[in-house]
Amino acid sequence: MNEQELQRLVEHISITVFRKPFRHRASFNRRLKTTGGRYHLGSHDLDFNPLVLELHGPEELEKVVKHELCHYHLHLEGRGYQHRDADFRNLLKASGGSRFVKDLRQAGIVTPPKWLYSCSACGQMYPRKRRIDLKKYVCGKCKGKLRLKSQSTG
Repeated sequence: MNEQELQRLVEHISITVFRKPFRHRASFNRRLKTTGGRYHLGSHDLDFNPLVLELHGPEELEKVVKHELCHYHLHLEGRGYQHRDADFRNLLKASGGSRFVKDLRQAGIVTPPKWLYSCSACGQMYPRKRRIDLKKYVCGKCKGKLRLKSQSTG
């Protein structure tokens, strides 16, 4: 599916399900990693993660489109558009959109921890993706001093 087909799909779902036009831009965004889609409050554009379509098919993408269109239409109407709002939950249920996207993690996408720290007092292990300042942080379990145990390359 290309960007024009996605735009047409979003416009079609907006008219048929919500009975309101979608007048902004819908596009794929590969930088989205764990979320299915995103509604931009300022520009009213929608971004969608192409992995939803690749991993779970068009039915799941349609549910994500409905979810994001709920945010879109409610925000433009000045109603509760956030996940915790009753307006959002009711419209999401009525439209058949998904509350959460299916798991998008796959081999190679989630990077393993690069740094491994351990507590010198109790031995608690702390795997981390980013390096931490050992002068600033202590063990959350016993307040002992942390030390770098290993660093993976790559």
